[in-house]
Amino acid sequence: IRSFFVRHKKKNLTENMAEIVCADFDASDSSSTNFAACLIAEESAANLAEVEAGLDIFYLLFAGSLVFLMQAGFAMLCAGSVRQKNVKNIMLKNLLDACGGALGFWSIGFAFAYGSSDSSTKSFIGGSNFFLSDIGTTVDLAEGANPGAAYIGFFFQFAFAATAATIVAGTVAERCKMSAYLCYSIFLTGFVYPVVVHSIWAANGFLSAFNANPPLGVGVVDFAGSGVVHMTGGATALVAAKILGPRIGRFYDADGIPLPEPKDFPAHSVSLQILGTFILWFGWYGFNPGSTLAIANSGAGAVAGLCAVTTTIAAATGCVTAMFFSTIIEQRKTGEATYDLTMAMNGALSGLVAITAGCSVVAPWAALVIGFVGGLVYYGFSSLLVKLRIDDAVDAVPVHFANGAWGVIAVGLFAEPGRMAAAYSDAAAEHSGWFYEWGQGSADASLLACQVFCVLWVIGWVGATMIPFFFVLNMLGLFRVDPLEEEVGLDISHHKGSAYDLSAPDKDQVEELLARQATAHGKVEAPSAGEDA
Repeated sequence: IRSFFVRHKKKNLTENMAEIVCADFDASDSSSTNFAACLIAEESAANLAEVEAGLDIFYLLFAGSLVFLMQAGFAMLCAGSVRQKNVKNIMLKNLLDACGGALGFWSIGFAFAYGSSDSSTKSFIGGSNFFLSDIGTTVDLAEGANPGAAYIGFFFQFAFAATAATIVAGTVAERCKMSAYLCYSIFLTGFVYPVVVHSIWAANGFLSAFNANPPLGVGVVDFAGSGVVHMTGGATALVAAKILGPRIGRFYDADGIPLPEPKDFPAHSVSLQILGTFILWFGWYGFNPGSTLAIANSGAGAVAGLCAVTTTIAAATGCVTAMFFSTIIEQRKTGEATYDLTMAMNGALSGLVAITAGCSVVAPWAALVIGFVGGLVYYGFSSLLVKLRIDDAVDAVPVHFANGAWGVIAVGLFAEPGRMAAAYSDAAAEHSGWFYEWGQGSADASLLACQVFCVLWVIGWVGATMIPFFFVLNMLGLFRVDPLEEEVGLDISHHKGSAYDLSAPDKDQVEELLARQATAHGKVEAPSAGEDA
């Protein structure tokens, strides 16, 4: 057996060890040591397969936990970004995102996303495994399936679904009813988002790169979800913000007359904002490298390592780009240079969103370019929303929608053939990013065309489903809170009081305490010069 490892250097010994050892020896003589070596090799291969399966399950548990931790990051970021009178409300909505996402995705969402994944066919939506009923059945076990792998696959995908729903929370903060929030959170994670997932990530999705016959020979490459997760959540947030309308006093006065300049509502806690940003950045290392879905072989490990590097570079570049570009623009307008922390934080998140689609198929230098453009896209789209008088309380739409679209398109420009082969397949590598194709004298834009169609598909699907949905909620009076409740604050009107106890002590008691301290401790006056003598 030891000589086997010396003579056969394979990337994946589990699949090849028993086959090669038994081919080298005469297995017909059951009394020989050759036969024993063959049996040992087969048993070792089986044991290695079990270890690899367990390691991959643990890896997804770890990565999925990091993605779920991003819920805390969103909660902190949103809580810090809103005004003090609405902190409880936005925190509860972030918590209910996880709850609604879990129930909606478990009951029907996962089935719509990944049910009946036969790569030889194509379908619009999945139709099996509702309530995870197909996992661990007698038939499933008879076919040799590992229930643990199926369960951890659901857990990892649920964390992504909850992320898509949470994106909307910050945009509609401070004026959205709780009932409306619960309705669209479940609808998004149970139906709208799973259809997008199925189309791009399922083996039988009509845009999937994993299909046996992908569109244009390559399909859509969205490795960790710039389009699937972030664009879907961001497009939903954009529709919701437009139909819901701006917060009172943001763009219009009490008579509905447009203000000369939009009124800013300063964040109540920069500390919570920066804490949330760092938690999100940390969680992204589960989001992107974890999307390899495996780690027990050198190929998956190499892809995961690349994802970690490109994720870091894009985030850092997006941060400094957005902040310094904002500084330059302001200096040209006012003559004074200031450094906007909000621009820096959202710039980092923009870089993270933009690199998510191509983190496994682009080089580190391309990640820098993607992050740089991501910072500019964030600044431009944020300014555009203000001009259009669309109120996004936390700038989630520029971060997730605009940069989600840019990230998807960037893959069609920067994807390297070799990295496409490592992350997807040799067939996919035949259609690389357009810049590489152009550099090789080819006019093949198959991948870029698929990526552009993906952006149009997500916009069209989310618009077709969520616009009527939010219009109905608004017509029924279930979408927006009462103006007086909004002015007072949703914490007091909906959650039994403010998030912070800022009540001052009783004035009479304070005066009594000061008087007691003055007499009890004997107020000593400095002696005069005559008394010293």
